[in-house]
Amino acid sequence: MSLAIQRNVLADSFGATEGAGLRAKQALLVVLGIGFMAAAAQVRVPMWPVPVTMQTFAVLALGAAYGARLGLVTLLGYLALGAAGVQVFTGDSAGLAYMAGPTGGYLVGFAAAAALMGFLARRGWDRSVTRMVAALLMANAVIYAFGLPWMAWLFLADKGAAWVMQWGMVNFLLGDALKLALAAMLLPAAWRLVERARG
Repeated sequence: MSLAIQRNVLADSFGATEGAGLRAKQALLVVLGIGFMAAAAQVRVPMWPVPVTMQTFAVLALGAAYGARLGLVTLLGYLALGAAGVQVFTGDSAGLAYMAGPTGGYLVGFAAAAALMGFLARRGWDRSVTRMVAALLMANAVIYAFGLPWMAWLFLADKGAAWVMQWGMVNFLLGDALKLALAAMLLPAAWRLVERARG
């Protein structure tokens, strides 16, 4: 499928498509998306070797459902609230000091990953499981591309490269695989429901 072809994303399938109605719908979607991100950050599933939160699932699902622009705006709004001290991140921490810590690079990566997912969804990659898996893998790699260098900058000198890789990526790969599998099944299934409803 050509990367030049623009397709609808799930958010386009509901409500107004132009004018003031579209802007109101987009504003509502941003608020709902931020709420979804904040709720997902608080979901902690006990797992080995580390508990799994649903943040990355929410990031990738929102990007695919919203498209690049609205997905990016939503994630930037989420990050702005967290930077202002609103407790939207995992646990009870927030503020600029928290964002400057070990998770800072990953949080920035969330915004970039949502934009990439939205870009690929606009080109139809969210319509099939196989293309969705490819998109999700690329977007997840973007999160690590931002997060690992930040972890290395903070800890490489004291902890070493093996520690950074273990605690910056390896410990989370199993949970990532499960979340990616869930997203890869849900988004194409949602499209099938939408198309069935259209008759």
